[in-house]
Amino acid sequence: MDGNGRWAKRRFMPRIMGHQRGVESLRVTVKACRDLGVEYLTVFAFSSENWRRPADEVSFLMSLFMKMLEREVASIHGNNIRLKIIGDRSHFDDNLQRAISDAETLTANNTGLMLTIAANYGGRWDVMHAVHAMLRDHPELAASFTEADLQPYLSMGDAPEPDLFIRTGGEKRISNFMLWQLAYTELYFTDTLWPAFGRRALELAIASYQHRERRFGRTSDQLAGTVKERYA
Repeated sequence: MDGNGRWAKRRFMPRIMGHQRGVESLRVTVKACRDLGVEYLTVFAFSSENWRRPADEVSFLMSLFMKMLEREVASIHGNNIRLKIIGDRSHFDDNLQRAISDAETLTANNTGLMLTIAANYGGRWDVMHAVHAMLRDHPELAASFTEADLQPYLSMGDAPEPDLFIRTGGEKRISNFMLWQLAYTELYFTDTLWPAFGRRALELAIASYQHRERRFGRTSDQLAGTVKERYA
């Protein structure tokens, strides 16, 4: 979700206003995903590199995260959405850590959309954290382990790999987001700044995805043969 600060700057507003408007875009996107039957939505809210931003902006973002949890969790729960937060929580204060835990516990048994928020998250951290956790539980794997051994320890180990990655704001890079999981994900980049990203923009991204051929290492002819066999 990129472009909050630039959206505000273009309107001669403080950057924090862009972050506030970005929360509304998240509400719209979550609702649209529910309406469209999307089962998993993962949003990159705060990267492990974002601590390098000005201290007052980081402080505001932490405060905004706390307020969002306080204000939105009842609605999230009421709409049968399961909320999950991934990332290194050790840098968050006790109140925020408690609010995260309470929100996850409240929504743990919901069966609708899985909404995952990546906060103080980085793809490299995710892989390293998973390796350490796996070896702590299974030291015998130190000499040799497989992807299947590591998978359950990744932050998104309980979810399918993403079909579609959307980055707003015009930048065309992954920026350390879910590096392991995005190996075969379709990438979509848009110049639309996150606060201006709405249902129509989401539908355009999904339409782009729907016109792509996902081969996963196979040829187009092989895929065509698979389809023929399926309907023979």
